[in-house]
Amino acid sequence: MIVALSMISAFALQPGAPGVIEIRSVSLPLANHLAEAALTSCNGMSHQAVVAIVDRSGNLVALQRADGVGPHNTRAAERKAFTALSTKTSTSVLAERAANDPASRNLTNVPELLLLGGGLPILHGGEVIGAVGVAGSGSAASDEQCASAALRSAKLQP
Repeated sequence: MIVALSMISAFALQPGAPGVIEIRSVSLPLANHLAEAALTSCNGMSHQAVVAIVDRSGNLVALQRADGVGPHNTRAAERKAFTALSTKTSTSVLAERAANDPASRNLTNVPELLLLGGGLPILHGGEVIGAVGVAGSGSAASDEQCASAALRSAKLQP
């Protein structure tokens, strides 16, 4: 019996054992870097914004809001990040698909998704490890520019 338990314990602790999943995700330092870089980019365009960073599970890791940005933009930034993570796609691309592709119009009926530019998945080694969402900078296009600049600053191309 003791030998059997020892074998089970040894099996369960081995890296790469069946049933064990190794994942990569956004760290707090990376999330803070991305949020600051996005706000810096928005400031460079004379815009204020809210930035939300979620990890690969959709959990909020970092949130920064510039002074004077409307409170509704906080939730919008979170939803853009969640949408980009969940769909592994830029929210501006999703918005365009929903507007122009009849097969994608049903995306507008999913309450958790926000089909408005400003959300981008964070890719590392071809794998989605999180997402960034920007809202309140004045337009969906400028929100996405700020998000994209943040990813470039960390050498994580959108």
